[in-house]
Amino acid sequence: MIIFHHKRFQPASVLAASFLVAIALGTVVLLLPVCTVSGRIPFIDALFTATSSVCVTGLIVVDTATYFTRFGQTFILILIQLGGLGIMTFSTLILLAAGRRISIKDRIVVQQTFMPSASKDFREVIRNIFLMTVIIELTGAALLYLCFGPKLGWSEAIFPSLFHAISAFCNAGFSTFSNSLQSYTGDVLINLTIIFLIILGGLGFLVVQECFYFFVLARNKRKFRFSLHSQIVLSVTAVLIGFAFLILFLLERTHAFNSLSWKEKILASLFQAVTPRTAGFNTINLAGLQIGSIFLLICLMFVGASPGSTGGGIKTATLGVIGAFLRSKLMARERVNLFYRTLPDECLMRSFSLFFLALAWIALASFLIFLIQPEAQMKEVFFEVFSAFGTVGLSLGITSELTTLSKIIIILTMYVGRIGPLTILAILSRTKPVGQFEYVEESVMIG
Repeated sequence: MIIFHHKRFQPASVLAASFLVAIALGTVVLLLPVCTVSGRIPFIDALFTATSSVCVTGLIVVDTATYFTRFGQTFILILIQLGGLGIMTFSTLILLAAGRRISIKDRIVVQQTFMPSASKDFREVIRNIFLMTVIIELTGAALLYLCFGPKLGWSEAIFPSLFHAISAFCNAGFSTFSNSLQSYTGDVLINLTIIFLIILGGLGFLVVQECFYFFVLARNKRKFRFSLHSQIVLSVTAVLIGFAFLILFLLERTHAFNSLSWKEKILASLFQAVTPRTAGFNTINLAGLQIGSIFLLICLMFVGASPGSTGGGIKTATLGVIGAFLRSKLMARERVNLFYRTLPDECLMRSFSLFFLALAWIALASFLIFLIQPEAQMKEVFFEVFSAFGTVGLSLGITSELTTLSKIIIILTMYVGRIGPLTILAILSRTKPVGQFEYVEESVMIG
């Protein structure tokens, strides 16, 4: 495995470089005539599609269902799977299968991607990640196959079932249907299958693994204690989904969902409450939503999935830590406590840094697009940029109308959103502080 050698090893640099390499290779392959129906695709569109696939975003400038051949769609699916689990993880698995030795540097990169702390058994971590992925994706594909089979034909339904299962679990949002899943608004099994795939992929592998241990021990009437990370992720995820479902149902039941049955209204509200958390599928036309609902979706896209998952955004754990900090200040507490644990100051600093860096990047990207395309509507542009940063893939329909420069900005936003602003900051920052000194303290007025 190729590892970049520096005086000081930076896992962030290796992670960022691996995604760049995958995007470059993906762009080259998508330019091949065999990938597209017409036999050609503009370079910027190939780059955009490759980035969206590797960064598991789902934003498209050309229709995946009609523009790409089956070979092209299959390659996009491979890029989605690579991007969802991480290129370094796949490389490590290949080396393990070949009986090769895994370096300490490679272990650090992979473990920092999926685990909050180092694991004693690295091989077990890799094995569990891939075993969990295969089981969940194949189970999802089998359930979708039961739904797609009668409508598409049993032989034709195999590929769409597998494609949507992988795309949903990796929180990619790519679809082989031109209107995403709008034709299945009232299909209970399809909706629930995609929803659970999105949630499982967005929770993170550590959380899913702990949930599995919890249910196994519960059957034997034994207790299992979740880690603080899992408690925060599960709590914030449940609150976000429940709150978003209730608000969307109340706002749109007599508006965008007015023509739907009560069953379809409930399913549509639940699906749209889950999918902005970096998934990108939709079962209704988002352009018909009220501005309040659009704003709610933007907030959900900004939060995104959870650390160690296949999704983007600032992550649920970050929101949980910031919320805990604000609560501690309201209650006049010196330290920040959560679930009978005290959060370290470094965790608070990283959370607030990520929050403001994300907002800064989104503001900059939106401002540049406004300069490039002054005729663009503010609502559509903000929605597009937040969707790109959160690696969501939802759009109000302006993606194909973006100019080349605007597409480049969205490409960079998808990349930054996938690897994280803190990763970019770690790469650009000094490896060692210059000088060890302090100045005299002086206060300033705040608020």
